[in-house]
Amino acid sequence: MLSWLSRDGKILLMSRIIRAIGYGFLSVVLAIYLSLLGLEEFRIGVILAGALLGGAMFTILASLLERRLGRRGMLILLAALMSVAGSVFLLTTNFVALLVAALIGTINATGTEVGPFLSIEQAIIPQTCDERRRTLAFALYNTGGSLATSVGALLSGLPSAIQRTLQLTLVDSFKPVFALYILIAGVTLLLYASLSGRVEASTPPQGASGHRIFSPESRRIVTRLSALFALDAFAGGFVIQSVVAYWFFARFEAPLEQLSVIFSTAGVLTALSFLAAARLAGKIGLINTMVFTHIPSNVLLMAVPLAPTFPLAIAFYLARMGLSQMDVPTRQSYTVAIVEPEERVAASGFTNTSRNVAQAVSPSIAGYALQFFSLSFPFVIGGVLKIFYDILLYAEFRGLKSPEERSNQSGPVN
Repeated sequence: MLSWLSRDGKILLMSRIIRAIGYGFLSVVLAIYLSLLGLEEFRIGVILAGALLGGAMFTILASLLERRLGRRGMLILLAALMSVAGSVFLLTTNFVALLVAALIGTINATGTEVGPFLSIEQAIIPQTCDERRRTLAFALYNTGGSLATSVGALLSGLPSAIQRTLQLTLVDSFKPVFALYILIAGVTLLLYASLSGRVEASTPPQGASGHRIFSPESRRIVTRLSALFALDAFAGGFVIQSVVAYWFFARFEAPLEQLSVIFSTAGVLTALSFLAAARLAGKIGLINTMVFTHIPSNVLLMAVPLAPTFPLAIAFYLARMGLSQMDVPTRQSYTVAIVEPEERVAASGFTNTSRNVAQAVSPSIAGYALQFFSLSFPFVIGGVLKIFYDILLYAEFRGLKSPEERSNQSGPVN
């Protein structure tokens, strides 16, 4: 099974799956848990923004230190910090401590993978298979993560079950969830420790001896991509999964058991869309797949707060999730395809950093809007900005094809 994928590729796939389970339930329960601690919406938004800003900070560090510590060493360090952050959330309710943990601990409250793990793993994946299977490898990587996120979302119903069974207070019933998160971080660390030396960069460190990290052409491309991806991520920060979960909780008083099913279903739909994206990209190209699936999803996003009933709001949201992430494997594949192999970590690092920094800003704005303005605001502004991004991306990059597209070898390999 997956004989075309190397042992290291399979380890990365497994680590993504294990990690995504933790991120899946954390993204649903985190904002709700913080609200139960008595934090107002703005402070909740600050912690969520801190988590995204911390991810951006460590993405930059990963790009700078990857040559010195090695890709394997960086992944182990990040998994250790993930465990530390989970311990802080388990042991304290102090706002400052929680904010610091969010900053340093690669906490992911978005429901999709962001942060430094992604940049390093994206750079390794092309080394685990041949070029024609690169987009398929990214699709499987994201599919596994999305299915695991859906499993994790189902686990977000655990606090309610624990409260009924053990007669705990509602706040205390969340504690075992963070203990599980710590365990997941430990397993992830062990998986990274089993990676081979073949995951490391095979070329001499550029920039260490005064040489440029990017060629002039690659620098121009990466700069433009980073700016566009930043706009998309800023828009996406208004509707990260923790914010959406809180919106359903505040707007319709949806219980955790229902929310867990909603986000689990969304994860399954997203996973299926990744595989569809790989096949569609083989027919119409990477950029076309990114844009032509993204615009309808953003129209559906703006329709969510307009829904007069809970079932209709769910229907709009799930339809949106069936389309909104099809640009993820295609975006990742496109980014590493249009630069030289030795530029891939830096390219992934720069584009992901731009996304993380931009996305770190909007949750606090969303929290302020939820508290003082309107529950609908995050969905509307997020959708409008994302459509604007789609138009700009298509205008800027529709003519720049990946190598396999230029050589007419874009058909998917089964």
